[in-house]
Amino acid sequence: MGLGYVGQPLALRYSSLNYKAIGFDIDETKVSELNSGHSSIEHIHDDAIKNAIANGFEATTDFGRVAECDALILCVPTPLNKYREPDISFVTNTTDMMVPYLRQGQVVSLESTTYPGTTEEELLPRVEKTGLKVGHDIFLVYSPEREDPGNPNFNTQTIPKVVGGHTEDCREVGIALYRQAIDKIVPVSSTKAAELTKLLENIHRAVNIGLVNEMKIVADSMGIDIFEVVDAAATKPFGFTAYYPGPGLGGHCIPIDPFYLTWKAREYGLNTRFIELSGEVNRAMPEYVVGKLMDGLNQHQKSLNGSRVLVLGIAYKKNVDDMRESPSVEIMELLRDKGAEVAYSDPHVPKFPKMREHSFDLASTELTADNLRSFDAVILATNHDKFDYDAIYEHARLIIDSRGQYRGVNGKVIKA
Repeated sequence: MGLGYVGQPLALRYSSLNYKAIGFDIDETKVSELNSGHSSIEHIHDDAIKNAIANGFEATTDFGRVAECDALILCVPTPLNKYREPDISFVTNTTDMMVPYLRQGQVVSLESTTYPGTTEEELLPRVEKTGLKVGHDIFLVYSPEREDPGNPNFNTQTIPKVVGGHTEDCREVGIALYRQAIDKIVPVSSTKAAELTKLLENIHRAVNIGLVNEMKIVADSMGIDIFEVVDAAATKPFGFTAYYPGPGLGGHCIPIDPFYLTWKAREYGLNTRFIELSGEVNRAMPEYVVGKLMDGLNQHQKSLNGSRVLVLGIAYKKNVDDMRESPSVEIMELLRDKGAEVAYSDPHVPKFPKMREHSFDLASTELTADNLRSFDAVILATNHDKFDYDAIYEHARLIIDSRGQYRGVNGKVIKA
C-alpha cells in the first residue's frame, strides 16, 4: 500500500523471491508508469521493474484486489499539518479503503512512521469492525520502515527489521512475513515499542544535528571552522559520533518524526523540551544561510532584492533525487520572498517537481562558465558528487557554502 521510496523497494524484494506482489497506489500516473516498466525514483532502475513484472508484479488502483493478498503492508506518508501536528490521514484513509475487502488469515503491517499507539488506536478498531478478531482471525503488526536512499551499503534485504505485534501470535506472523525477505529480524514486545523505536532512531539524529548546527553558529562567531573541529573530534575512538552541520533538515523522517512524539507526549502531560529545542535550531538554518548570503552581497555593494541567485542542489541529501522536506526549497522560497531572482542546478532533479506545499516553474540550470558568471551568488545547499567544484569556484562570483565543501578556502567563499 503506497508505491513510493519504501513501497517500491519492498515490492521488488518480494517479487525477486518469486512472491506474487501487488502494488496499490491512488496515483494513477505512478501506477501506469510502473506497469509500463518505469520508475520515477532515480535509484530504482527500470530493469528492476521489468524483472518484477516478469515475476508477476503489477501495480493497481483497485483496492478490491485486497482480498487476493495474504499480507498487506502499509507504506504511506505521515506528514505534519500546518500546525506541525501529525497528519495520519493517509494511514487511516488507506485502512478504510482496505477494510471492506479484509478476510480471515491475512496479516496487516503498518510501516509508516507514527506516534506510539497509532496501530492500536487507529488500525485495530477499523480492522475489528469487520467482525474479524485480531490475533485470531487476522494479524496486526507494526514494523517501521528503514530506508536510506542513495546509500550503496544498505538495501531492503540487509537493513535489520524491527517487528512488533498486537498479540504474541501477531508478532510471530509478522516475523514469518518479514524473515522471508529480510536478513535480520528484531522482535519487540508490542506495536507501541516498535513505533517508539522508529521515533527514537530519528530523534537521535535530529537532536545531534541540532547540536552541531548550533555549534556551527558559535564556531563561526569565533572564527573557527566547525568542519575542522568535527573532523578532529571524530578521531576519538570512543564516546563520539560525528554529525555535520548543514542548511537545515530534510527527508521524510528527521524533520517530521520528532514532532509525532512531542504531540503524543502532551497527552501524558509531558513536555519534550530537548526535542523541541533541536527542532527550533534546525528550522532556523535556512534563514541563517540566507543571512550569510545577504552579508556576502553587502560586501559587494549589492542587495538581495534584485540579485540573481543560483541554488546548487535541491534534493534533501547528496546523490539522490528525493525532494521531501528539502531545506533547499525553503531557502529558495525565502530568496523569492525577499525579491531575488532564483534558479537552481541539480543533476538529479532536471525539473522542479510537483510538491504539496511548494511551487516553482523551473528546470535545472546547466553549470557552464557563462551561466555561473551570470549569477551574483551561488548557494551550495546539497553537495552532490556530480558537481564540478573546481569549475564552480573558478567561475562563480560569490559562493555561500553550507556543506563545508570549500574547507580552508577564503576569498569568494562564505561559510554558512
